[in-house]
Amino acid sequence: MASNPDQIFYYTCLITFYLIAPPTWVGCQSRQAAYGKHARPGWGRTIPPGLAWLLMESPTVWLTLLLFPFGRHYSNPKAVLLISPYLFHYVHRTIIYPLRLAWRTDKGTGFPVSVASMAFGFNLLNAYVQARWVSHYKDDYESDEWFWWKFGGGLVIFGLGMWANMWADRVLVGLKKRGGGYRVPRGGLFELVSCANYFGEIVEWLGFAVMSWSWAALAFFVYTCANLIPRARGSHQWYLDKFKEDYPKGRKAVIPFFY
Repeated sequence: MASNPDQIFYYTCLITFYLIAPPTWVGCQSRQAAYGKHARPGWGRTIPPGLAWLLMESPTVWLTLLLFPFGRHYSNPKAVLLISPYLFHYVHRTIIYPLRLAWRTDKGTGFPVSVASMAFGFNLLNAYVQARWVSHYKDDYESDEWFWWKFGGGLVIFGLGMWANMWADRVLVGLKKRGGGYRVPRGGLFELVSCANYFGEIVEWLGFAVMSWSWAALAFFVYTCANLIPRARGSHQWYLDKFKEDYPKGRKAVIPFFY
């Protein structure tokens, strides 16, 4: 197990990742983060949503790129391949998605600095845990005979999830561009679930967990579920309350046909 200060710090962060999942689940069950459709007073100063997303998601890019060269496996092509889907997702989330929000006609409500600060802290933790595992602490790149099977299978799952996530984001941002307040999203996965964007992201990090086959990536998947599933339940109820009889009754919250 841990035998030097760097290892002790790393595994402390990894354990912390698991420990914060249960209170996150409980907290998200009782209260929705106050942005977007759930915006409400009492959360302090706000900033434009696009700027908030850029700032709070940014550690997943700059900290990952900063830490990776210091790992034992930084030049191993397998390590570079393994971290690439993670970076690909977060380059989109840090740069492309905020630009789409900035260009929409309806600028929407502000994003609380308090919420963005909490997300920034989480992304620091996540970027550190994932980058250090892939670049330094994963020690079976050469001995794992199943590496390519796990990477290939996980990449397919990840790709499907990212496609669903990006498609759903485009639909939702497109509805906001039309103005006139919130509308019922329709088509594709939105015929099955209220939060197709959350479903896509859950599938993405399941795929990454398969690719990495590590406690680090599993922690991220577990936390993603703890964060997004109760939030999806709250958003689903919000749609039902707002649109009442006009909202499709057969839709689930986030997992098609199940929840």
